[in-house]
Amino acid sequence: MIEAYGNGGFTIGGVRSLGSVLVFTGRVEAWEAAQFEDITLDSLRGVFNEDPAIELLLIGCGTVQPMPSAALRLGLSEAGVVADFMNSGAACRTFNVLLAEGRRVAAALIAVE
Repeated sequence: MIEAYGNGGFTIGGVRSLGSVLVFTGRVEAWEAAQFEDITLDSLRGVFNEDPAIELLLIGCGTVQPMPSAALRLGLSEAGVVADFMNSGAACRTFNVLLAEGRRVAAALIAVE
């Protein structure tokens, strides 16, 4: 579960991680994206080959609610990834709800202050 976000990082499963992260059921990885413009297909490759495959990728875009480019949406679709873009706080809350429901969910979260 994601217990807290802000101050440049996240508290997940009782462990504080600074910076942006990729969150999977059972593990957290550092993610190089620091702002919405850094979100690319290449930066999200870590979620493409999960086994079992994730049902939904929540992409927390920091404090903004941007519209991803058509090329990014198409690339995710072609990779078989269903993604939902939202601000990082909403992505944290939604991740927790879906995880509690037993869904195969992952989150790519940009850290906020």
